[in-house]
Amino acid sequence: MRKSHPIRRVVLATAATVSGVVLLLSLKPASDPASASAVGAAAQQSPQGGTGGGAQASAGSGTVTGDATQTQYGTVQVRLTVAGGKVTGAEAVQAPKGGLSDQKTAMAVPKLNQEAVAAQSAQIDSVSGATYTSTGYKKSLQSALDKLKPSSASAGGAAQARTVTGKVAQTQYGPVQVRVTVAGGKVTGAAAVQAPKGGLSDQKTAMAIPRLNQEAVAAGNADIDAVSGATYTSTGYKQSLQSALDQAGG
Repeated sequence: MRKSHPIRRVVLATAATVSGVVLLLSLKPASDPASASAVGAAAQQSPQGGTGGGAQASAGSGTVTGDATQTQYGTVQVRLTVAGGKVTGAEAVQAPKGGLSDQKTAMAVPKLNQEAVAAQSAQIDSVSGATYTSTGYKKSLQSALDKLKPSSASAGGAAQARTVTGKVAQTQYGPVQVRVTVAGGKVTGAAAVQAPKGGLSDQKTAMAIPRLNQEAVAAGNADIDAVSGATYTSTGYKQSLQSALDQAGG
């Protein structure tokens, strides 16, 4: 009986050792792949979480804001919306406020915005009764257009616009002088820098000049219809328009 005890101890010790080795071997392979797969999953998720970014602005479009212009009744500042190198919208981000200025701003600014888009230049008519606001608007508009010139010049083959002022035409009620904007051999804008003023002439000028400007751009020449009720102004306009076109090369 005494000789059997050492053998039992050796057998038990060996069995315990073998069991321990087997246990370790069974645990190690199970842990490594799991940890490796976890790291791999984290590596795949990290780049996806880090990607992203805002959509880029469309080429050839955007807004540009002119310089703020101080007038006797307040500040005027114009912002333009541009697409494909063309002015597609205009707005006054600042305009005179308070008292009578509210009425004049509400009357003048929408007209000036429309004229700016139609003329594609700052050569637009002042709104009667809102001279100071109109003057400030045109100055800020011109500064906004000036900021667009570098991008316009960089466009290959783009025709540069230029302005030509016709000779003064004397009429029975006052002088008329027309300025046209020409680009690519085409009239893109027209404006009267001088027109009859005072009394009934103010009403006739306000009625006739916008129509004559539109006709000049549409026709591309001085062969346009006279405005009924403003014959003298229309005749003077066409004479000055013709001289401007002659200077521009027909």
